Amino acid sequence: METDPRLSVDLSGLKMASPLMAASGCYGFGFEYARWIDLRDWGAIILPAITLEPKAGNPPPRLAETPSGLLNAIGLQNPGIDEFAAEICPRLGELGCPVIANIAGESVEQYRELAAILDGIDAIGAVEVNVSCPNVQRGGINFGRDPVVVGELVAAVRRVYRGPVIVKLTLEAGDPAAVGRAAESAGADALSLINTLKGMVIDTAARRPFLGNITGGLSGPAIRPVAVRALWEMAAAVTVPLIGMGGISTADDALQFILAGATAVAIGTANFVNPTVALEINAGLQRYLDENGLGHYCELIGAARKAAGRR
Repeated sequence: METDPRLSVDLSGLKMASPLMAASGCYGFGFEYARWIDLRDWGAIILPAITLEPKAGNPPPRLAETPSGLLNAIGLQNPGIDEFAAEICPRLGELGCPVIANIAGESVEQYRELAAILDGIDAIGAVEVNVSCPNVQRGGINFGRDPVVVGELVAAVRRVYRGPVIVKLTLEAGDPAAVGRAAESAGADALSLINTLKGMVIDTAARRPFLGNITGGLSGPAIRPVAVRALWEMAAAVTVPLIGMGGISTADDALQFILAGATAVAIGTANFVNPTVALEINAGLQRYLDENGLGHYCELIGAARKAAGRR
């Protein structure tokens, strides 16, 4: 890949060649996609959620296609931090782009322990604190609803992790802006939103819920307008950089988030349909800059807000 300097960005200390990030849980550990795409087309790859102990995830079925979307209830399946550190981390340098570890736990102390371990691993460029997974019984979204708990959790991570700390938020909170402000005040360097929206599919032939977990997280193009609105509102509430995600599959989709105030964007479900989507979106962003005579994509961050007379 020939890097276009107009797409480079420093995200709170994480230097990326592009604002495009592979979203957690949708890209494996990165190696799985190397046969289709030069992984350097990504600004960063966000790894699947890691927990202290191995997790088998939820019972099947765990995926259901929906109109313009995908419902998933994977349940944070992962090998646990020990195997991750010993077997996977030594290979992460092969990816050729920055790597972000997504961490999840069932207590503030578990998040702190995970962050402390990752602080000593050079291959990890940042951590994304997951307080928004809808598919687990404890932790995840239950933490993300409460600004006080999120503040305590982020402060605990911040005390032991020296690199950039990103907090992944949920719309399940009664006041997402309050949660975002709490994370920022506690030391978050950036916020990512939105995670999937809780949904359900019923098998009418069997007359029972289709997913083994009953409910799952909805992703894909169906949620994009909701995600753009959420990012627009969060941009008015905080000053830290925002990472927008939710239904991005084209350059125009990515631009909507950037114009709303996102410094970077993460792409998830689209990778299942089109493994070269990052290459295509990067090319689309470059064309947009050419057509509009712009020197750098950062000139577009929040431009729609200024046009609407908003901060």
